[in-house]
Amino acid sequence: MTEPLRVALAGLGTVGAGVVRLLETNGELIARRAGRPIEVVAVSARDRNKDRGIDISRFDWIDDPAELARHARADVVVELVGGSDGPALALARAALGAGKNFVTANKAMIAHHGLELAGAAETAGVALKYEAAVAGGIPVIKGLREGAAANVISRVYGILNGTCNFILSKMEAEGRDFDDILSEAQALGYAEADPGFDIDGVDAAHKLSILASLAFGAQPAFADVATTGVRHVIAADIAEAASLGYRVRLLGIADASGEKLFQRVHPYLVPLDHPLAHVTGSTNAVVAEGNYVGRLLFQGAGAGDGPTASAVVADLIDIARGEFGPPYAMPVDSLAAMAPADTGERRGRDYLRFTVADKVGVLAEIAAAMRDAGVSIESLMQRGAMADGSVLVAIVTHEGPERCVAAALEKLRGSPSLVGEPMWMHILGS
Repeated sequence: MTEPLRVALAGLGTVGAGVVRLLETNGELIARRAGRPIEVVAVSARDRNKDRGIDISRFDWIDDPAELARHARADVVVELVGGSDGPALALARAALGAGKNFVTANKAMIAHHGLELAGAAETAGVALKYEAAVAGGIPVIKGLREGAAANVISRVYGILNGTCNFILSKMEAEGRDFDDILSEAQALGYAEADPGFDIDGVDAAHKLSILASLAFGAQPAFADVATTGVRHVIAADIAEAASLGYRVRLLGIADASGEKLFQRVHPYLVPLDHPLAHVTGSTNAVVAEGNYVGRLLFQGAGAGDGPTASAVVADLIDIARGEFGPPYAMPVDSLAAMAPADTGERRGRDYLRFTVADKVGVLAEIAAAMRDAGVSIESLMQRGAMADGSVLVAIVTHEGPERCVAAALEKLRGSPSLVGEPMWMHILGS
């Protein structure tokens, strides 16, 4: 065995403590696979005296996480603090600037500042690794960057947020409404006290922008991800989808055409014969479609201390072996600056749900708006009056451009016949 790979670790929450525990539990096996031991030499966190179920007395304690970048014995800095800016970004810049390898689970920071950090890593000739930033313990970053490296990827998409998938699959199984399931998810620890990042799709958008960069050789463009969450999905949508042969899932989808990059996070109706329709609970799943390898499916635990710590340590093993290349699978100078695609010309089938007043002429008004906008209706369902006297109307469209559906909804905007905003979900096609 050669000299150990020495690690300075910022953040001792569930994942940070999990990394320390994993390196202890599987230390001998990890050393054999890495070719040398991997050991923590320094740590930094908010509270030195907190009981984390691990012994940190043998590590150097550093109050300011940014100082880990200057720790004399550290070969690699691991950042598990979180946040797109602030201490996490300061540490990343300091570590790479000091010529130290850097590992992070921070999808927000990579989505917002990955290009800058990748350039700094290339300049310094060190590793920037972030397997744990997307889909927890699922090796999807490695799969795209290495396993599918010989392929032209036509599309990458999947279930990227476990909180939303837990809520939607629970609504599906039990027929309960969104707010009720959200409260349960918070009680079980699947959702934060402030769940907006998850249920509004921001977390999934961070991950999608990272996957899109790897898949298409594009500069990260988080700001261009069209993002809609699941906050307004109701039990009736789940039931209607089931009656049509679909399940509702929050998907992140990206594809590239020419010099344009399409990125969207949105609730979709997924056909029952598609593998993503059967991904339930807090599980994540990512599909990549390559021109030689075909369809690849990566599925597993997308969060949690064990899976995320596993991904962090896998990155450390790569660094210990000296196995790392450009953070985005190709040099930063080779990444294309791709303009956002015009979604209006995308063609597909759609599900539209309206909550309307129970009065004569409402269906005719909706049908006229669709007709005038050039939307062809495949099916229309009207359900009985709810407790407040309103009625649900659900429409499935024939395939057509999205701009027509958007125009129809604009025609109906402000109509006194509508109670609340319509729900628009795309239907996942082949």
